Amino acid sequence: MKKCGVLVCTNSALDYIPHNYDIRIIRSIILMGGKEYVDYEELTADKFYDMLENDPTLFPRTAMASTGTMLEAYEKLRDEGCDEAIFITISSKMSGIYENAMIARNMVEGIKVTVFDSKTVGYLQCKMAFLAHDLANEGKSMDEIVEALSYIRDNNHLYFAVSDLKYLVKNGRLSNAAGFMADVLKIKPLLEIDKTGAVVTVEKIRTFNKAVERVLEKFLLETANLKIEAFIIHANNPEVTKYLREKVLAARPDITEVKDYLLTPAVGAHCGPKAITIGYVILK
Repeated sequence: MKKCGVLVCTNSALDYIPHNYDIRIIRSIILMGGKEYVDYEELTADKFYDMLENDPTLFPRTAMASTGTMLEAYEKLRDEGCDEAIFITISSKMSGIYENAMIARNMVEGIKVTVFDSKTVGYLQCKMAFLAHDLANEGKSMDEIVEALSYIRDNNHLYFAVSDLKYLVKNGRLSNAAGFMADVLKIKPLLEIDKTGAVVTVEKIRTFNKAVERVLEKFLLETANLKIEAFIIHANNPEVTKYLREKVLAARPDITEVKDYLLTPAVGAHCGPKAITIGYVILK
């Protein structure tokens, strides 16, 4: 049976989910306060968000891993006996990681690498990676693995709100930022990741609390008749996470669990502290 390696980028926040899978992580660099940090290895989420809360003058940026770093990761899997590998990246609309991964794929020899654009970020990348690992161990073909991951990619939706829009705007991660008026940084909009994998504005809202309520309202309305896995992703915001979980469980007694996941610094640099996301995957 062929041996298949699985990789994700650091944006998945896989480091914060306990697991027993052999999944490799391609890490980004956080640039902040005149210093460089390797995501998670040198700067964890708790420290990162504390730094931003304690010093409002800090503004983080990120640098993705080089093509050479990705090539080395592919070659290491090959040298460990892998015939194939699949790299599940953050949405290509949010980062150049997918493009770099493709370049490295075309450079490597002795291993067939598939680069899969998740068209999302965070926990859903992890869910895809776990599934890819399981299916590979069952002896499924790469086509079968990609088909299974494509179901998750095509049957999820994320709504989110940010406490401070400046992180998304200044880092160029909000695809329709040009449509805002001069007071853009005072707006706390309802955002989503659309089907193309881009972050777009759904509605313009004036306060973060109202944006959170609208996120919840949109989520409950959209999922009313669906069998789903619901989850929350947050940038160090346990209070709102608890509130959203309680509201979802009260409104949907058929849902017995709403897990929550952290945003790693490489993503938190773009959405800022306190950002909150509620999402779902439609179950088969």
